[in-house]
Amino acid sequence: MSANSANASTPKHEIFGVCRRLGEDFGFHPNILRVALAVGLVWSIEGVAIAYLTMAAIVIASRIFAPEPKQKTQVNTAPAGDIAPVVPEQNNTPAPVFSQAA
Repeated sequence: MSANSANASTPKHEIFGVCRRLGEDFGFHPNILRVALAVGLVWSIEGVAIAYLTMAAIVIASRIFAPEPKQKTQVNTAPAGDIAPVVPEQNNTPAPVFSQAA
């Protein structure tokens, strides 16, 4: 598998994207989880590895059982003659008047 065929949405500095995906799913910044895992390395490498693999299993399960909804694209089905030109909105409020002190 070449580097070009890899997932383009995953940044190059991520291994599997577990922290980022959990952060997206649960609404927190992924660096919080990354720092917690780094601090945990002080006490137990095995414990952090088990925790990371458990989190990876949670991410995989969430993607299987609750996949992200696909974004629908809007298709313009109106005939070309029925399309009204888009005119930018104009601001018709008068400009403020400043008096000059003499």
